[in-house]
Amino acid sequence: MLARKSIIPEEYVLARIAAENLRKPRLHDRQRKARFVAKNGACNVAHKNIREQGRFLQDVFTTLVDLKWRHTLVIFTMSFLCSWLLFAMMWWLVSFGHGDMDIPENHKDWEPCVANVRSFTAAFLFSIEVQVTIGFGGRMMTEQCPLAITVLIMQNIVGLIVNAVMLGCIFMKTAQSHRRAETLIFSRHAVIAVRNGRLCLMLRVGDLRKSMIISASVRIQVVRKTVTPEGEVIPIHQIDIPVDNAIDSNNIFLVSPLIICHIIDRRSPLYDISASDLPSQDLEVIVILEGVVETTGITTQARTSYIPEEILWGHRFVSIVSEEEGVYSVDYSKFGNTAKVATPRCSARELDEKPSILIQTLQKSELSHQNSLRKRNSMRRNNSMRRNNSMRRNNSGLIMPKVQFMTPEQNTLDT
Repeated sequence: MLARKSIIPEEYVLARIAAENLRKPRLHDRQRKARFVAKNGACNVAHKNIREQGRFLQDVFTTLVDLKWRHTLVIFTMSFLCSWLLFAMMWWLVSFGHGDMDIPENHKDWEPCVANVRSFTAAFLFSIEVQVTIGFGGRMMTEQCPLAITVLIMQNIVGLIVNAVMLGCIFMKTAQSHRRAETLIFSRHAVIAVRNGRLCLMLRVGDLRKSMIISASVRIQVVRKTVTPEGEVIPIHQIDIPVDNAIDSNNIFLVSPLIICHIIDRRSPLYDISASDLPSQDLEVIVILEGVVETTGITTQARTSYIPEEILWGHRFVSIVSEEEGVYSVDYSKFGNTAKVATPRCSARELDEKPSILIQTLQKSELSHQNSLRKRNSMRRNNSMRRNNSMRRNNSGLIMPKVQFMTPEQNTLDT
C-alpha cells in the first residue's frame, strides 16, 4: 500500500491548509470577556476597597445570615458559651460577696444566696440550668439576696434574646430563597428563529417541583459596553428588553416548561445583528425569573445568562410535552434539545426592509425538503428493487431441474 505522501504532493497539501486557515474566522484570537452573571445565577462581581465596614454591623442579623455556614455555627456556639460564662462569673461573685464560700457546707444557721454553689464550676453549671431551664434540683436560689433575683431576671431576658437571634438566623439560612431556585432550570442555549413572521430570541424555563411558583414573572436584560455621544464609557450598560406575553401583567403560569420569546423589533438591541455578526458581539443576555414559593410564601429569584456563543441561530426547541393516558407528560431529557429550521441569516432590520427574504428562505427550505424526500424515496425504491432481485435469484437457485423418465420400449425405439 502506497503512503499518502507519495500519492498527494506535499506542496498541494501545504497550500490547501494555508487557504483553509485564511478562510476560517479567527474568533479565538479575541479575548473572551468575563461573564456578568454565571450560568448558575451567581453574579461575577467583586467588591473591593470598602472603607465603611461598620455599616455591616448596623444590620447584624442580615450579616449573620449572609455568612458561611462554618462561621455561623461558630458564632452560634460562642454566643451561648459566652453568655453562660458571663453569668457564671456573676453568680460566683454573688456567692462570694455574700460569704457563701467561707461557711461550712452543713452549717444550720446560715442560708446561702444560691444553694450548693461553692466554686466557679458549680456557678457555671447553675448558669446553664437557669438559662436553658433544666433545673436538676441540686442548686437553687433562696430569698436572702435581692441581687441574685436581679441577676436571675437579667439572665432570663438575655437568654431569650440570644435564643431568638440565633435560632432565627439558623432558620433563615435553611429557608433562603435561592435554595428553591435550584429546581428552577433554564435551557443551556438560547435560539433565534422565525415565529409568526418575526425574528425572535427564545429560551426555555421549567420548574422541577410540583409545588408551583405563584405570580412568576420573567425579565430579560442585555448587558453590553456602550459609549455615549459625549464619550462616556459605560462598561456595564443594562438594557431591558420586552418579553412577548399575551398577559399584560407579564406573569407566567409555570406548571410545565415554557418557551420565553422576545420579538426582535426596533426597540430591541439585537435589531441590527445578523447571524454573521453575532459571534463577534460583546454582549450578554441575562434572564431573571422571580416568583413566590407556594409552600413558604418566600420570594425567590433564579438567574442565568447567555453569551453570543450560547445563542444558536436558526434553531428551535423541540416539543417535550405530550398527552399520555389523559395526563400531560413532560420529558425533561429533551429539555434543551433543539432542531434546525429555515431562518434568514440577515438582521431583523434587513428582514423588515425586505420581507421577500423570508419568503425566499422558506421557498428554498421547502425545495430542499422536497428534494430530500425525493432522494429518500428513490433510495427506498432502489433498496426494495435490489432486495426483490436478490430474492428472485435465491429462489431461482432453489428450483429443482426437470427430470424426464423414459420407459424400456422408448429406449428400444430410440436405438
